[in-house]
Amino acid sequence: MSTSTRFAVAIHILTSLTLREGQAVRSEDIAHSVNTNPTVVRRILGALASAGLTQAQLGVGGGALLARPAGQITLLDIYRAVEEPPYFALHRVPPNPACHIGNRITPVLEQEFARLSRDLELSLGQTTMADIASRVEERRGA
Repeated sequence: MSTSTRFAVAIHILTSLTLREGQAVRSEDIAHSVNTNPTVVRRILGALASAGLTQAQLGVGGGALLARPAGQITLLDIYRAVEEPPYFALHRVPPNPACHIGNRITPVLEQEFARLSRDLELSLGQTTMADIASRVEERRGA
C-alpha cells in the first residue's frame, strides 16, 4: 500500500512560512529545507493557494506567504488542501460473500471508519500552524 507525504511536506512548507513572519519565501529555499525538488514544493504550494492558505508575491524578493494568520490555519485545512478523502480504505476486492465474516464485515468497517474519521477531523481541527511552529521553535535548543 502506498502512502503520501504531501500532508507532512505541506506542514513543513507552512511552518517555514510561519516562522519567516510575513517574509516571502522562495520555493527553492523551502525545497532545500524539505530536501526535495522545488517543483514538488511549487505543486504543493499551488494546492495550498487554491485552498486559500498561501499566496504568491511576485517580482524581486517574491515567494510564498501565508494567506491568513497561522493561528487560523488548522491541520484539517491543510489535509483537505493536499490529500484526497477518505482517510481509511476498505478492501480493494470485496470480501468473500460466502464467508460468515466476509459477508458482514464491510458495514461494520464503514461505521467504524466513519467514527474514526469524525474523531480525526475533530483532532486535526484543534491544531493550528501557530501550534506547530511554536513546537518546532521549542525544539531549537533541544
